[in-house]
Amino acid sequence: MNWLTNFVPPKIRALVRKADVPDNLWHKCPACGQMLFHRELEANLHVCHHCGHHLRIGARRRFAMLFDDATYHEIELPKTAADPLKFRDVKRYSDRLREAQGRHQADDAIKVAHGRLGGASAVVACFEFDFMGGSMGVAVGEALVAAARLAVLQQAPLVVVPASGGARMQEGILSLMQMARTTIAIEEVRAAGLPYLVVLADPTTGGVTASFAMLGDITVAEPGAVIGFAGARVIEETIREKLPEGFQRAEYLLEHGMVDMVVPRRELRQTLIRILDLLHRRQPPAEVLPPQPVLVGKEPAMPALPAAEDHPPER
Repeated sequence: MNWLTNFVPPKIRALVRKADVPDNLWHKCPACGQMLFHRELEANLHVCHHCGHHLRIGARRRFAMLFDDATYHEIELPKTAADPLKFRDVKRYSDRLREAQGRHQADDAIKVAHGRLGGASAVVACFEFDFMGGSMGVAVGEALVAAARLAVLQQAPLVVVPASGGARMQEGILSLMQMARTTIAIEEVRAAGLPYLVVLADPTTGGVTASFAMLGDITVAEPGAVIGFAGARVIEETIREKLPEGFQRAEYLLEHGMVDMVVPRRELRQTLIRILDLLHRRQPPAEVLPPQPVLVGKEPAMPALPAAEDHPPER
């Protein structure tokens, strides 16, 4: 071995080798198929600037988008049994859960944080759809109960952003019980006189829709979000009829009174601040004037006319 073999070939290979290009620089819009550069997509809050399609985003990105100065504090969620039914199909449920936890660096399909929203305290719970389809098991139910109790403790509004395929089948009846538990948790928030807002993201379906997701004092939806209980294909096969165009989309539900408003992601934060200001404002923005006395049965006195001048007006 000499310097020709040890030094020259590596230098030559370094000159001609192609630079490694990350795979996540470009994203394909699932609606229009356009390729979106990751920096432009991030700047546009993960909304396609060609067709306006709202791509799915994770909980931490949504926290940063909603809270003041992107500053918030995540809470530690209650620990639950990992595999209460010892469920297994082609793979053990415990193995699926471990893989999802390692891939997403999360304990389950929800995160809860508190911070300032428009200068006022707020508790926000966001779903992670990429974590087993955002399905609701015992851990998600416990997290929502913890979020509701934190809101009551802080006397702060509760905002929930669901994005879920429904109840988690691997936990059977235990997952269905979370529908009742989350409903009771929301009632605790209401009993404390606190606002409860829901932002329906794509998709919100199944047992999540049939419980806390449709109980908001104000229900907001992102454009194009799929919202429903059963899937459109299942409904068509059951009733043997063709469903209308746009069925189960946010705009269709708005037209039929199922949601209160459809708000683009760029306007979502200011819309929530305005709603919470109206629902939770403790002090009026201006001084309240005392009521004026009302004279019953008497004509109000006419204002005195100015005194007439002694000399006639000039012509």
